[in-house]
Amino acid sequence: MAVTVETLEKLERKMTLSLPVNVIQSEVETRLKRMARQVKMDGFRPGKVPFNVVAQRYGYSVHYEVMNDKVGEAFAAAANEAQIRVAGTPRISEKDGAAEGEMLFDAVFEVYPDVKIEDLGTAEIERFTAEVSDAAIDKTLDILRKQRRTFAQRAMDAAAQDGDRVTIDFEGKIDGEPFAGGKATAFQFLVGEGQMLKEFEDAVRGMKNGESKTFPLSFPADYHGKDVAGKVADFLVTVNKIEAAHLPEVNEAFAKSLGIAEGTVEGLRADIRKNLEREVKFRLQARNKQAVMDALVAKAELDLPKSSVQAELERLVQGARADLKQRGIKDADTAPIPEEMFTAQAERRVRLGLVVAELVRANNLHAKPEQIKSHIEELASSYEKPADVVRWYTSDDRRMSEVEAIVIENNVTEFVLGAAKVVDKAIDFEELMGQG
Repeated sequence: MAVTVETLEKLERKMTLSLPVNVIQSEVETRLKRMARQVKMDGFRPGKVPFNVVAQRYGYSVHYEVMNDKVGEAFAAAANEAQIRVAGTPRISEKDGAAEGEMLFDAVFEVYPDVKIEDLGTAEIERFTAEVSDAAIDKTLDILRKQRRTFAQRAMDAAAQDGDRVTIDFEGKIDGEPFAGGKATAFQFLVGEGQMLKEFEDAVRGMKNGESKTFPLSFPADYHGKDVAGKVADFLVTVNKIEAAHLPEVNEAFAKSLGIAEGTVEGLRADIRKNLEREVKFRLQARNKQAVMDALVAKAELDLPKSSVQAELERLVQGARADLKQRGIKDADTAPIPEEMFTAQAERRVRLGLVVAELVRANNLHAKPEQIKSHIEELASSYEKPADVVRWYTSDDRRMSEVEAIVIENNVTEFVLGAAKVVDKAIDFEELMGQG
């Protein structure tokens, strides 16, 4: 049949659907007869409920289901015939003026937009690069050594210094009154490693075993303990024990303890370099991908389907509620969360999704099976049992879909970088790793 599509506004369209009344009635009767063979009702044996009784009780709900199903089928068929890409769910309402034996419905819906992407050759993108230096390997070795350090008690007259583990008793008071969390006995921490507030560490550094000291401490205004944030407390600290740290030597025994098969320092450094280079690669990909996506958004022209933006808004609000619930916030399910907070984010996500989809379609940037396999193997290579990690990914369709999405984004990133004006910028390793 010929399908007439009316343009209402930008992406909004309307179609009129016609359904024969006898088709609906026939389907309702079929479903009610099937139900009569299965339904259980007081006073009747199973399967022996009279049809008219079933129709009286369930006729309205079955008729409603049939109408929804048949109108949905008619809409899908009409949209397919008109080669329309429907965005979201149509709003369907019954319409007057139908011929005898017919029912008319108006279907109002949105379509996906035409996406116009400007010449990517005019886009200027800064691409980050980074190298794994010997200094980065040395720093990682120091971290590994600290993770395996041992402690031995210092001499009684030795003063606490950075790297020492001290055992202390302390009590804090604000305006002469104790406060929650301000007192502890046999408390241990490592001096100079940021485990305590700087004023606290500065006070303990240089103290000796058995020594006590009183000192003031100003809690930061943004301190996590709201009852004491921004206030000044007086602390009494007594040092009970001071232990010096002993770091293992970087030798063959140390390499073997870390699982290096050949047990050499060279093999250990090579393994660290390999792991760091893999992490650098992933972090650079993330940074450069963000730069590419920003460029794509700037170079694309399209209208946004309101239904898609609304669906994304609802997902973001649900995510915010889930986050509140995870953090133990009371009444997270009913907490007022204005959708307006997420409007810009939702619009960007929808815009980016449509632009990326168009670029993938037009340039065949779909994820190939070998790319997905390679990405999973690369992710798994950093684990002790890579085969188990590979199976973990491949055994779950959702996880595989997530990997496929990442590979597609990587394909898009490489495609755009290959077409755009790219300026390479070296970034410091520590800054890239978030240690700067």
